[in-house]
Amino acid sequence: MGGVLPTLLLILAGVLVGGAWSLHRQGAAKGAVFVTALLAVLATVGGVLWLLPGGDA
Repeated sequence: MGGVLPTLLLILAGVLVGGAWSLHRQGAAKGAVFVTALLAVLATVGGVLWLLPGGDA
């Protein structure tokens, strides 16, 4: 699967960032914005760490 899964994680992170921004702009509860942003950060970190040498072990 080489670079497919990290790419999907980074795409998911982008969608989640957009979702968090949209929730923020709509005045959603801070908890919902925080959870969405946290998931975006986790997806980003997971995707980047997976791409590092030795990350697919």
